[in-house]
Amino acid sequence: MLQTILIIEDDEMIVSSVRYGLEREGYRVLAAANGEEGLTVARAAIPDLVLLDVMMPVMDGLQCCRTLRAESSVPIIMLTARGEELDKVLGLELGADDYMVKPFSMRELIARIRAQLRRVEMQPRAVGGPDAALRVGALSLDCDRHMVIKGDRPIGLRPKEFDLLAALMAQPGHAFERGDLLDAVWGEGWIGDPRTLDVHIRWLRQKLEDDPAQPRYIVTVRGLGYRFATSEEVQG
Repeated sequence: MLQTILIIEDDEMIVSSVRYGLEREGYRVLAAANGEEGLTVARAAIPDLVLLDVMMPVMDGLQCCRTLRAESSVPIIMLTARGEELDKVLGLELGADDYMVKPFSMRELIARIRAQLRRVEMQPRAVGGPDAALRVGALSLDCDRHMVIKGDRPIGLRPKEFDLLAALMAQPGHAFERGDLLDAVWGEGWIGDPRTLDVHIRWLRQKLEDDPAQPRYIVTVRGLGYRFATSEEVQG
């Protein structure tokens, strides 16, 4: 079955060029000219990935991204104009998975699309039941229900934050290299900004730690990467 990619973009030349390139690669392509129309198409077609422009009439890409992410975990790649640094940051904060700066090459776009789709295919899922949750100290993560609870308090996480936390919690005490975490969460061959990992670690600490400045759960391993503390360390 063909994977479906939705392009939400008001520039007809970009839509035509991207559609041609993606259809040559074997993807089914749908298009919408603004965020409002894009949401309608996304809800009806359930695409496998969304390419989302930032500047559009009726509803811009940031508002569309916020709404999409509230309703779905579909991979979202933002399309931004050169120099729109604020839009890139806002897009990632709202739940986008990656971004491309215009003008971009089809070769790079296809590589990033494949990386995001591969990440989704490789994402581990827990088998249902009481033992499906990962637990470290007061923190538990249930992949099957996509829930994180600290004590008796649920914690809302963005999809990438959840995936990153799941990768860390699956091996408490294990020191992960930065590249290994990027491959596990963003997909092998991902070619975005590696600082994205640090941004997501910071967001997780703000949500999980009693004092983000002195983290107990997510520990920095200097010169290597990060590890998740063991239950003994957290409770000690």
